[in-house]
Amino acid sequence: MSQIEKKIIAVMNNLSLANKATDGSPSGQVLVSPTPPSYEEATAGTSAPCYSDGDMLTEFTWDDRNIRRVFIRKVYAILMIQLLVTLAIVSLFTFCDPVKDYIQTNPGWYWASYAVFFVTYLTLSCCSAPRRQFPWNLILLGIFTLSLSYMTGMLSSFYNTKSVVMCLGITAAVCLLVTIFSFQTKFDVTSYQGVLFVFCMVMFISGLVLTLVLPFQYVPWLDATYAALGAILFTMFLAFDTQLLMGNKRYAMSPEEYVFATLNLYLDIIYIFSFFLQIFGTKRE
Repeated sequence: MSQIEKKIIAVMNNLSLANKATDGSPSGQVLVSPTPPSYEEATAGTSAPCYSDGDMLTEFTWDDRNIRRVFIRKVYAILMIQLLVTLAIVSLFTFCDPVKDYIQTNPGWYWASYAVFFVTYLTLSCCSAPRRQFPWNLILLGIFTLSLSYMTGMLSSFYNTKSVVMCLGITAAVCLLVTIFSFQTKFDVTSYQGVLFVFCMVMFISGLVLTLVLPFQYVPWLDATYAALGAILFTMFLAFDTQLLMGNKRYAMSPEEYVFATLNLYLDIIYIFSFFLQIFGTKRE
């Protein structure tokens, strides 16, 4: 029983005692019942939940395990659908020779899908209104998934079938291990966002240098080193985004941002696969 309920019961007992005293008192004497306590007095010493604009009650968000579990279950359900769609498109572009020949001879579809990917990514990342409004958030996420799946499938079509399957297996194993580690460890990856930012800047500058160097002379070890660093970076991002879902670390994701959380995890996995394909993949002759 909370303190507020105990104080209300005490006030009711005082009122009942006052009524009994009034009934048994001599005529002409009226006992005044005590005034009920104010809200400040009744809630003194208790922790009242705090409101914030556009947010739920703090007491019933991440403190409630049921809401956290529903949120995580929703994110991973959508993520599994995205990965299955991507796997189907990659398999189609890799194993079906007519489709593979068509997409390789028509690169315009790749650039169109890249433009769609870029626009939908900016919309879902920077605009909170369409990201939270159902069903537009899922429609935009579906368009984003199809565009990125097309780009990933076209990239895979230039590699040997066995190497694509091997990289899919390596990506699945790495992502599973990182997810289990993120859920079980006490190490807070979300506190190291500054390290991830610096790592991203290093990769960005290195990518600009590679775009200038590689067209003149291809250096295999340089390309493999960049791909290895990219795989490490997005593996760290996968752990970071996974712990944001949990809500028991320094930083947490709001339960309303299930589309944004799914977007981040999906991007991490796709980039890890792409970098593994550059490291272990064998291009077709």
